[in-house]
Amino acid sequence: MTEQLPQPAAIRTRDFAARRHANRLRRYGAGLMAGVALALPLAAVGGTVIAPVPANAASLPESFAPLAEKVMPAVVNISTTQEVQQPSGPEQMLPFDLPENSPFRRFFEPFMQGQQPTHPQVVNALGSGFIIDPSGYVVTNNHVIDGATEIKVTLEDKSQYTAKLVGRDPLTDLALLKIEAGHDLPAVQFGDSDAARVGDWVLAVGNPFGLGGTVTAGIVSARNRDINAGPYDDFLQIDAAINRGNSGGPVFDESGKVIGINTAIYSPNGGSVGIGFSIPANIATKVVAQLKESGSISRGWLGVEIQPLTPEIAEALGMDKPEGALVARVLPGSPAGDAGLERGDVVVQIDGQPVKDARDLTRKVGDLQPGDRVGLTVRRQGDQKDIRIRLGERPQDLAANQQGDHADQGAGVAVDALGVRLAPIDDGLRQRLGIDDSVKGVAVVDMLPPKGDDKRPHAGPGPELRPGDVIEQVAGTAVDRPSQVTALIDEARARKRDHILLLVARGNESRFVAVEIK
Repeated sequence: MTEQLPQPAAIRTRDFAARRHANRLRRYGAGLMAGVALALPLAAVGGTVIAPVPANAASLPESFAPLAEKVMPAVVNISTTQEVQQPSGPEQMLPFDLPENSPFRRFFEPFMQGQQPTHPQVVNALGSGFIIDPSGYVVTNNHVIDGATEIKVTLEDKSQYTAKLVGRDPLTDLALLKIEAGHDLPAVQFGDSDAARVGDWVLAVGNPFGLGGTVTAGIVSARNRDINAGPYDDFLQIDAAINRGNSGGPVFDESGKVIGINTAIYSPNGGSVGIGFSIPANIATKVVAQLKESGSISRGWLGVEIQPLTPEIAEALGMDKPEGALVARVLPGSPAGDAGLERGDVVVQIDGQPVKDARDLTRKVGDLQPGDRVGLTVRRQGDQKDIRIRLGERPQDLAANQQGDHADQGAGVAVDALGVRLAPIDDGLRQRLGIDDSVKGVAVVDMLPPKGDDKRPHAGPGPELRPGDVIEQVAGTAVDRPSQVTALIDEARARKRDHILLLVARGNESRFVAVEIK
């Protein structure tokens, strides 16, 4: 049984020093955050008293009011008009209003199971943003404005403007807007998110539940979080309260610089439980600058499928540490293929900089531009080899920036029984995933997040399926649409089957896989 720590006012101390710290906590709790659990400078754990924090540690601010007064004029409320499929079930449990083609939607899919869409309806959605340039440039989340037919920006002084969409980047969930006020507007600046330490104070400002400008305070809880929202996940985790409508709102450090942009929460009930995720400013700065300059995003592309290097694989390859990115597949005709990169290579450096893991390589390549020349250092069968590559342009970005009637194919259809998202194969998807022209079926475009107590990377059959696979047959029947897959699974369930047989193509090979269905 886990013992609950008492509230500051109820701490019982055993000596004078401990009593002094308890009194200090009581003053902070009553004067600033009454009823909110604070980080205790001491606590009894298993009968042992933890030493108090050092005297030179950063102290709790007496008030966040000066910082709030400084930054709030630059934080705006964003309202949009959208045409969406209104669910018949309680989708209001979702933490945010996410359009169907948002890459972040799958992170909240567990809240939406069993709901059936009805007729399209025109709805108004609310979010947050902030002004980064006195001329009227506003940063927000892509999912706040995705699919909007009209975007309104309301400032702190209640003045309202119709915004123009300058550009957006679904892969990082960022968007840049422009309003014309006819005069300079209050603006804030990006800070250095790499300098943010776990435990540093932060201030979040936004528009929760449409209530208007609201300030919450907390700390940086963790760094480098991967929530499977996209290929460039590197979130700051914060415990400042974030709720519906906070999407796109800024996170400030103690100097008033923006170090993060709120984009998602983890919650069992749709409300804040102290686990929020923010896009780091150092990622946002580059994306926003490119959107401002050209209105779109282009990223470097190697043309490989990579996977994490586990300790077991590293040992089998004769490596001392599992550091680097393992090349699982090289796409034909890709920059990597033309340069001689091979399946089984481990990329350990890019332009002399070490590659920590597969995510690190993805981000480093994504920070470069098509046409850039890079030097890769790879380990191949125990030897080290240097390869020069001229990067191509990432096809996913082209598809994301040109979404139209086929945008739903990028996100895919969730098939919970398999733990994947499936999409019919068209020419664009065939090129993006490197699917051979001879392969027919339904493509696996993404994995679903875990549900409940399931600790696996996704809620499906384990490692039998992965993005890029093609399901050719289900229970002996050829398929080419996700709806056929779900119908055949339902039929197997009706027959009281615990497993269903899939014929899966991966690369140049096909194999049968017996998958447990739930």
